[in-house]
Amino acid sequence: MSLSAIAYPSPPLPSPSGRFIALHGWGSNAQDLASLAPYLDLKGYQHFFPDAPLPHPQVPDGRMWYDLSDLSKRAGLEQSRQLLTEWLHSFNSNKVSLQQTFLAGFSQGGAMTLDVGCHLPVAGLIVLSGYLHSPAIRSLPKTFPPILMVHGRQDTVVPLAAAQQARDILTQAGAKVNYHEFDMGHEIQPQVLTLIRDFIGQQPVL
Repeated sequence: MSLSAIAYPSPPLPSPSGRFIALHGWGSNAQDLASLAPYLDLKGYQHFFPDAPLPHPQVPDGRMWYDLSDLSKRAGLEQSRQLLTEWLHSFNSNKVSLQQTFLAGFSQGGAMTLDVGCHLPVAGLIVLSGYLHSPAIRSLPKTFPPILMVHGRQDTVVPLAAAQQARDILTQAGAKVNYHEFDMGHEIQPQVLTLIRDFIGQQPVL
């Protein structure tokens, strides 16, 4: 099994200056976040939006990184973790390295971003309405990529407390976390896209 992804722009840029990869949430698919690519306005960046490897049990065309029906088991997490890690490493043979790659995720995709991305030499992590796999990442690394976290105060899907807990755990472990809360629900509003652009523009990309 391997991951398939939507690329933007397509055909790919001949000489991209960076890479932006975004992981969708539970029950969604790659099309959901791919629709945001033109609005991110990351000039010179190649974008990739992978489909999670597992079919959602209730949502037609929906995908998931792992099953949320039994949080004690999180069936599929280890499989998705391995597939995503291998898929990201495969990009190192292309024109843009992991050090020039920003990994983002929304909701369950945000949790996967932290789970996998904290162990990779990426340029930065972007976590939107996300959380940590409780109570912390597998084994916290010694160094972290820069992290942008954004959460809605009215989020009824992933509680605000989960984002605050993740921020505190990561900060205490030595991560540099750029954390923001907005008066919004479980969503991505235009001001969040501005934050993403600013965050990427502030990071030194090798």
